Amino acid sequence: MQLGLSAKDRIARAVHDLRLGLPIVLETADGNQLIAAIESINKARWAAIATLQGAVLAITARRAKTLNAIPYDGDLARIKVPLDADLWWAQAIADPSHDMNRPLKGPFVCARSSPADAHRAAITLCKRASLLPAAVVAPMLETVSDLSVIHIDDLGGDQLVRLQKIASAKVPLAVSELGQVHVFRPDDGTEEHYAIEIGTPDRSKPVLTRLHSACFTGDLIGSLKCDCGPQLRAALAQIGAEGAGVLLYMNQEGRGIGLANKMRAYALQDKGFDTVEANHRLGFEDDERDFTLGAQMLLSLGFSSLRLLTNNPAKIAKMNACGLTVTKRVPLSVGETPFNTDYLATKARKSGHLL
Repeated sequence: MQLGLSAKDRIARAVHDLRLGLPIVLETADGNQLIAAIESINKARWAAIATLQGAVLAITARRAKTLNAIPYDGDLARIKVPLDADLWWAQAIADPSHDMNRPLKGPFVCARSSPADAHRAAITLCKRASLLPAAVVAPMLETVSDLSVIHIDDLGGDQLVRLQKIASAKVPLAVSELGQVHVFRPDDGTEEHYAIEIGTPDRSKPVLTRLHSACFTGDLIGSLKCDCGPQLRAALAQIGAEGAGVLLYMNQEGRGIGLANKMRAYALQDKGFDTVEANHRLGFEDDERDFTLGAQMLLSLGFSSLRLLTNNPAKIAKMNACGLTVTKRVPLSVGETPFNTDYLATKARKSGHLL
């Protein structure tokens, strides 16, 4: 009987610990490294790690550009932690909300030449935890027995998140009384995703499908800053009018960065940055979502082709790459308001949306 932890189990536990503010141990060929997320670590743990010889603050190249720190490693920068640096110093580097009230940061001394695998792994784990992608990393000089331990190789190889359908039930909907909700659970311990099947779609024909990412502000409270809520309701209405189709609802808030970081991005937008610039200042890419999750749900339900309700060519490309065939793009042009015209223009200009 195999009761030990798999690589994915170890990663899931480590991600959870980072969210709690606990440091973790990363085993590498160059020795063990302590890692802690800047957003969640407390002052005592910061002091214990930051004073270790060789401690650095790892941030993405996107965030480094904002701070004029040199990303010698290409995709990230490793800022050496000064001996007198407190947690406020680190938080001001990690969180762009401090850029205005603490504009004079640096100059920074950035590490180079030595391997950056541990620092890259630290940023990846912070993103998986929906935390700001910034971590303190330091060589581990003594054993701490009760910390989560992962090996650098755990983050290599097959990292595809796999979904398993765990429950289904009929749910009469406003757009159709013939509704059915399927719940899928990922094997990495993250949030579940849902497929809403309407009617009885013919599996031998392209199914009308909407691939929709969760948007608390747009879907639930009627935010006028995006077009998500109107797109959700328009897609359901169109599928209901046709009598058959699927709406895939993926819990990937804020283009995959989480609601807290999305609110941080909104705050930056209020200061004049567009949605892409705001993501970059936070240290994220334009879009951190995983569309393979939607493809897995469709394939699990027995579909092989679809007509996709979308304005985003990246969704079409990903569906095709996952073994599905998108026979037609169905435009979904709704939801423009005086509050989101710039947002929609940015999606078209920088993200290639067909509006």
